Amino acid sequence: MKNRKLLILLSALLLLVLAVVGITGAQDEPMKIAFVYVAPIGDLGWTFMHEQGRMAVVEEFGDAVETAFIENVAEGPDSERVIRNFADDGFDLIITTSFGYMDPTLTVAEEFPDTQFVHISGFLTADNMSNVFGRMYQPRYLSGLVAGSATESNIIGYVAAFPIPEVLRGINAFTLGVREVNPDAEVRVVWTNTWFDPPQEKEAAEALLAAGADVIAQHQDTPEPQKAAADAGGFSISYNSAMLDFVGQSVLTGPVWNWGAKYISIVQEVMDGTYNGSETYWGGLPEGVVDLAPFSELVSEDTIALVEERRAAIEAGEWDVFCGPITGANGNLVLEEGSCLSDGEMLGMSFFVEGVVGEAPEDASDEPIGFPMEEVLPRGDQIGMLGEAMD
Repeated sequence: MKNRKLLILLSALLLLVLAVVGITGAQDEPMKIAFVYVAPIGDLGWTFMHEQGRMAVVEEFGDAVETAFIENVAEGPDSERVIRNFADDGFDLIITTSFGYMDPTLTVAEEFPDTQFVHISGFLTADNMSNVFGRMYQPRYLSGLVAGSATESNIIGYVAAFPIPEVLRGINAFTLGVREVNPDAEVRVVWTNTWFDPPQEKEAAEALLAAGADVIAQHQDTPEPQKAAADAGGFSISYNSAMLDFVGQSVLTGPVWNWGAKYISIVQEVMDGTYNGSETYWGGLPEGVVDLAPFSELVSEDTIALVEERRAAIEAGEWDVFCGPITGANGNLVLEEGSCLSDGEMLGMSFFVEGVVGEAPEDASDEPIGFPMEEVLPRGDQIGMLGEAMD
């Protein structure tokens, strides 16, 4: 009888131990995070910087996370397949890093409501799909101050990807900086309709240089336009990463991304169960998700001082890039003095400002737009006033 009671007691203890071990084991399972990349991680640009963000997550959380990525994923049906495969494999958080992944990400998010999705650079959200981007137009403007101070021919070439609001916004912000210091300069735009095509992007830069440009800027994922400028004895403004490190002092500076801090924040909040799964994030210079690369030794102290002065005003919320007066490339007044574009108006931008030479989807409106400055500033890290552009 005693032996039977002892056996029952031991069996109960064994079950309790197994249950505790099972719970502990479940708690110790790493969070699975997947990244979908549009270009190779060695592009030294857009995808390279997202990969730096992934590595920052690994460094921060160690064995508490398990990460995976797939590079060179084409926008469209291929991306939907890749995203769905990650969801099928039980990944807890899936980060898709190109504008063209937006609709595929939403489609898969609706099929996997218990998985958190983060889409970079779009505008759609769902209960379990957030949208994350940065106010890249701010360092774009600052880099324009540098380019406008450097040009001697007053022709600046801009190798641009696609005529979408993100790219148009960057070109316009850059041009506003250029023209602030050099009203006679113009920014000539060539569209490549590519994110990552090194030979084509280099050829576009070479064509601009042959037409008289002595400074090259870009919205591309490789340093090839920077190399073309260096080879021609010109200067350049890079994008995505500090390309001075890869090309040399002819790269005067450039807008850069810092994804690590935001990715770490998202992962921690998902782990804690506190993440707003449908957030719309648009951080700027104050939040650190965007920045300006170090200056070349060829940039003058006076130019650096001007850049730092304008940067301080932006970070303090006293001023922002798209505040009037601003005139469109067609001569129409876009913004009156004392008015600023709302976030929605910037997110829907479809025109060029004065000083840009190239084709945009639309001309500036016949009537000024925008809102009183005091209603718009300071900007936050979330999308603020949408305005008519998002109706």
